[in-house]
Amino acid sequence: MFLNKINKKAQINNETGLGTNTSLSGGGRFFNRDGNPNMDVRGMNLWERLNIYHSLLTMSWLKFLVFVIVYFIGTNLLFTAIYFLIGIDHLGGLMEVTGMELFGEVFFFSAQTFTTVGYGRINPIGFAASFTASMEALTGLMTFAIATGIMWGRFSKPKAYIRYSKNAIIAPFKDGIALMFRMVPYTRNYLVNVEVRVTLAIHVEENGQHKNRFYNMPLDISKANTMTANWTLVHMINEESPIYGFTKEDLTNARAEILVFVQGFDESVSNTVVSRTSYTYEEFIFGAKFLPMYHPNEDGTKTVLHLDQLDAYEAVTLPVK
Repeated sequence: MFLNKINKKAQINNETGLGTNTSLSGGGRFFNRDGNPNMDVRGMNLWERLNIYHSLLTMSWLKFLVFVIVYFIGTNLLFTAIYFLIGIDHLGGLMEVTGMELFGEVFFFSAQTFTTVGYGRINPIGFAASFTASMEALTGLMTFAIATGIMWGRFSKPKAYIRYSKNAIIAPFKDGIALMFRMVPYTRNYLVNVEVRVTLAIHVEENGQHKNRFYNMPLDISKANTMTANWTLVHMINEESPIYGFTKEDLTNARAEILVFVQGFDESVSNTVVSRTSYTYEEFIFGAKFLPMYHPNEDGTKTVLHLDQLDAYEAVTLPVK
């Protein structure tokens, strides 16, 4: 049914990497709004798939800091337990305290050894304690070397600081209608040589099997020399469009999703950055137009860009053909 509505001139896209596997036809959207694939990977041991470096680079700053603190405390608790097993009489300079105060003395000696601070009041006595302290110092040196590299990687990792409108809208455009969404850079990492590609994903039934079909969605303007303000991307819904003649009900039944891929060069980091997102049929709004999100300042010397107006739109009447 849906294939019959897609104009034969619509160019099928076989380069998405998502395939036409039926297993993808009932698993929700292909990409989350943040651009991450909506996948739950199974069938292989977790330790074989685990990439600690990638996880530490990509997790949120809060999770990363919590991980560092937990690792630091956990490692020192382990060495503290070892010192108690060896015997605290092998640690010279301990204050004459008991209970939690004694535990604190040994724990903070471990922390000072781990960080190679070594204030000198407490010192290991004998081979076992000295060997443990030396291994802890080595562990600390290696840990901080790795942590420094990861911190640098997190700060220097190229990222496209782009925000997308919450909805894609079907709006009047020229003498017809068009599908639109808009995006805006929200930091001073301005991009040059920006290119945007949009792909339509729909679920169809062929010979009793549900499959995915992907079609290119040409944009009115898909390339820009620079991107310093908001950019409204426009796909004209005409005879060349893969959704020409589709109603809201058709898009819902086909579980339509548009996949957005953005690539540009960030002069701040001298590297190419990419960004992606998607809009499902539930995020399409028929009969709307975006409201302006910029205006001149009071003396007319600068343009004021309101990032909080990225999602602002108003209802309009679509032309009837």
